[in-house]
Amino acid sequence: MSAEASVGGDAADSSQSAVSQPAFQNTDDLRNRGLLGSKYIKLNVGGSLHYTTVQTLSKEDSLLWSICNGGTEVTIDSEGWVVLERCGRHFGLVLNFLRDGSVPLPEDQRELDEVLKEAQYYRVQGLIQHCLSAMQKQKDVFETVCRIPMITSAKEEQRMIASCRKPVVKLQNNRGNNKYSYTSNSDDNLLKNIELFDKLVLRFNGRVLFVKDVLGDEICCWSFYGEGRKIAEVCCTSIVYATEKKQTKVEFPEARIFEETLNILIYENSRGSGPGGLHLLDSRGSGSSIGGGHSEEEGAVGGDRRVRRIHVRRHIMHDERGHGQQTVYKD
Repeated sequence: MSAEASVGGDAADSSQSAVSQPAFQNTDDLRNRGLLGSKYIKLNVGGSLHYTTVQTLSKEDSLLWSICNGGTEVTIDSEGWVVLERCGRHFGLVLNFLRDGSVPLPEDQRELDEVLKEAQYYRVQGLIQHCLSAMQKQKDVFETVCRIPMITSAKEEQRMIASCRKPVVKLQNNRGNNKYSYTSNSDDNLLKNIELFDKLVLRFNGRVLFVKDVLGDEICCWSFYGEGRKIAEVCCTSIVYATEKKQTKVEFPEARIFEETLNILIYENSRGSGPGGLHLLDSRGSGSSIGGGHSEEEGAVGGDRRVRRIHVRRHIMHDERGHGQQTVYKD
């Protein structure tokens, strides 16, 4: 009898232990299973509280869905909030994307980067692609914008030209730098030079760096740089020696300016790869000048590199008076 009682007692003990065994399982597993069985879920993301449905979080195979189905262990506080150690600034945007499938993104580049980081952390692939597409659009818009640097000092100009890997065209425009009065057509020609500069910027945007200088000594002068050095210069001003007084004349040598801009393209993509287009341009010499401009070459460092300086009607000139008035020339 005692043996049978002992056997019966052992069977009862083993049965009770089998029933009570699940009470000692990991509480995290039980909590994660409870998330899947409930309709709503409470999320505490870095102190930012969010209340949403499990159905919303299940729309993408993300970290959030993995939390709901028990695939990822999480911490749940005494009030049932799932605690995520993450900044909650952009978490509402992540939830709105899961709800609607699309969401307006911030235009600020830094904030857009932050949203992308959050999307990558939560593994929301749709939001990741949305952010990358927005970044690409911003990049395309930025590349189509024409930006013209303004020279503020001689050191800045030298540093900019020396470090630029593109050909450089600089327009020096300073109407106030004049001792005399202007001739009747000078203001019109000055505006034409500025308009031509704007047109060239649009036409060669991305290939040539265009720079403006409003602090220099010249009234209107074009400078062309390649491989970090000056290649050519077109000065558009001259002094008119009239019968009573001197006047400053501004001309518009459009053909010459356009030709020098095309010449400077020889130096495109040649920076840091040997002489490049240098020998091609120097071999032409000064025999291809257009119009009535006067061209001269000045030696530079090394003796073999020269700068073409084109001065439109440098030595002459008439006073642009009406017919019947005396015109004076100076040699």
